[in-house]
Amino acid sequence: MDTMQALGALLDPASRPDPYPLYARLRDAGPTWVESVSALVVARYADCDALLRDPRLSAERGRDQLKHMARVLPADAPSSVLQPWFLSLDPPDHTRLRRLVSKAFTARSVARMESSIAVLTDELLDAAADRTHMDVVADLAYPLPMTVICRLLGVPMADEPLFRDWSARLTRLIDGFDARMTSDDTMPDWLHASVEMHRYVSGLVDARRSDPGDDLISELLAIRHEGDTLTHDELISTVVLLLVAGHETTVNLIANSVLALLRCPDRLSALRDDPTTAPALVEETLRFDPPVQLTARVVSEDAEICGVPLSRGSFVYLMLAAAHRDPSQFDRPDVFDPDRTDLTHLAFGLGPHFCLGAPLARLEARIALTRFAQRVVDPAASQDPPPYREHLNLRGPRAVPLTHSGIRPGGRVIAGQVGV
Repeated sequence: MDTMQALGALLDPASRPDPYPLYARLRDAGPTWVESVSALVVARYADCDALLRDPRLSAERGRDQLKHMARVLPADAPSSVLQPWFLSLDPPDHTRLRRLVSKAFTARSVARMESSIAVLTDELLDAAADRTHMDVVADLAYPLPMTVICRLLGVPMADEPLFRDWSARLTRLIDGFDARMTSDDTMPDWLHASVEMHRYVSGLVDARRSDPGDDLISELLAIRHEGDTLTHDELISTVVLLLVAGHETTVNLIANSVLALLRCPDRLSALRDDPTTAPALVEETLRFDPPVQLTARVVSEDAEICGVPLSRGSFVYLMLAAAHRDPSQFDRPDVFDPDRTDLTHLAFGLGPHFCLGAPLARLEARIALTRFAQRVVDPAASQDPPPYREHLNLRGPRAVPLTHSGIRPGGRVIAGQVGV
């Protein structure tokens, strides 16, 4: 199987339960230019690690797409739809926007959320306590980060179904090889979803301008740095990004982590006895079964990348999930082992584009895993592998059904210690 065949197989939803043999083929092939997708495919850890830091590679991969969007958008579409997410910008624009947003998204502010996240996790488990079965995704992994990000931004929970629909459609924009717009003048469904979501968020922002609250939108409106502030379109674009990225990836992280524990009952038992093992379990899941499987960059100048001559504007696909199983980087890479000494990964990126939401994602996953282990008695997967979502990049189970012998009552929540 050559590189193109492996890519084609990855696009097949049948590969979702276990894409890793296909990633191994891409890794073994080495950096390869694939004409059919007009991109260099890179799958080895050392290469991905280096290229994520390479200044010749630009994060502005959607410039041509924005031009096409401008042609097909209706005249009354919010102008913010064409404002790129700051994670898709290069310095100095990225530096400026990230600096402003990070002032309201600090590690200290995330740490203050620990007790409320633990309480919410207990409430979700309480709701499943009268049943002998549960779905980890529907009952825990989805509602936890969705509720957290909605509360953080001040979005009414009654509107959550709207965001579930918009987010599911918008994930196609960041799903990988088939996300680029076609050359005709039709609007893809994800762009319709984007227009609808931007209109809604614009209304939220306008409401907070006239009546600020104790939420992140109000903080973002108030932030200034050396006389600089977010424009209206930048603010709306950032809120949309936080709403989508703030829960989609964390849903997969929690679901993938629980699935790994169900397959390793000794690890689940150890976590039940010792909550301090949770951070290593989360980090190993990020390596072993990452919620984001790949990312893309664009060559900003004619250059030789991994020994392959590329012209300016060429795409480079970094297959992060393949890199995380690279035997030249990791001992026994196909084994889930939170005790490994080589516990590292690229799941949150590197350098200036390191994920701003990493502390929150880690905190939510750690609490969810710990409370699940402490409270759910004798959980056993009802279906393994579980059914998976269709997405290639934001890969995760659609459901993780399991049976159990009961759910213990929730306990006291202590700041800095999620325990019973």
